[in-house]
Amino acid sequence: MQLAQREFIRGLHNLRPEHKGCVATIGSFDGVHLGHQAILRQLIQVARALNLPAVAIVFEPQPHEFFAGDKAPARLMRMREKLEALWAAGIDKVLCLHFNETLRNLSAEQFIDRVLVQGLAIKHLVVGDDFRFGCDRKGDYALLQTKGAELGFAVTDTHTLEIDGARVSSTRIRHLLEAGNFEEAEKLLGKPYGIYGRVVYGKQLGRQLGVPTANVDLRRYRSPLHGVFAVTAIFIDGSEVKGVANIGVRPTVNGLKKPLLEVHLFNFSRSIYGAVIDVVFHHKLREEKKFNSLDELKAQLQTDIDDAKAFFKL
Repeated sequence: MQLAQREFIRGLHNLRPEHKGCVATIGSFDGVHLGHQAILRQLIQVARALNLPAVAIVFEPQPHEFFAGDKAPARLMRMREKLEALWAAGIDKVLCLHFNETLRNLSAEQFIDRVLVQGLAIKHLVVGDDFRFGCDRKGDYALLQTKGAELGFAVTDTHTLEIDGARVSSTRIRHLLEAGNFEEAEKLLGKPYGIYGRVVYGKQLGRQLGVPTANVDLRRYRSPLHGVFAVTAIFIDGSEVKGVANIGVRPTVNGLKKPLLEVHLFNFSRSIYGAVIDVVFHHKLREEKKFNSLDELKAQLQTDIDDAKAFFKL
């Protein structure tokens, strides 16, 4: 069987006749954790059996972000990371729908008709057992089964995945990260938590303080992590370098509106501007704080380096 080509489709208006006929799932998939991965495996299994593309339908912004606005919790991953994780899981195509007033006001029946039937002409839909959709979240699994029987597509659900007696969810992982419990978060994610991004030019303050840092653009207004951490930077070629990282708004220096990820790599002097790195978090050293002077900040940075090296037993 010839596998479908990976494709990112932004908006219903970009759907073409060749996109019709697929097996699909719907969700936010923030973190692409083990619960998500169970749904994706089931989706791909059905898609391969039917010789059809496996399609994940996601939203931008995520529905809870649309409704909560500035009070929405931080994402575990930005869209680019989510795409990479979905493709790594075996998804063929990702349809990203712009979540706006028009979409939120669609009834469940209208969503089925416009997106699933007219847009994608799905043959099979795989959803979580708690899936709700449509205006006021009135659509559910029972409605999908009824409409599927009428309109010619099958529907299967997946049972909630539990680990240590509790449901695996993005919210649970977010709480674990906030508490600095990276081992438990890793159990739910299926891998260590990391943030990847491109190294960008900064103000060179770290270099002036004797602690050169790589500034990673988070491309987000909120981060699930804040503070100083022992980390590993992983490069595209697979090489790894231990270091210490700060995620915050630089209260001692200038104060930022958006958080910045700054990473100091141990025994590393190569210029990596423009490189994409994956920063994996292992241990929280302390909270970010405002210091009275740059000398006080410099002394604390050296303490952070010593503490991170002690954690890694370097």
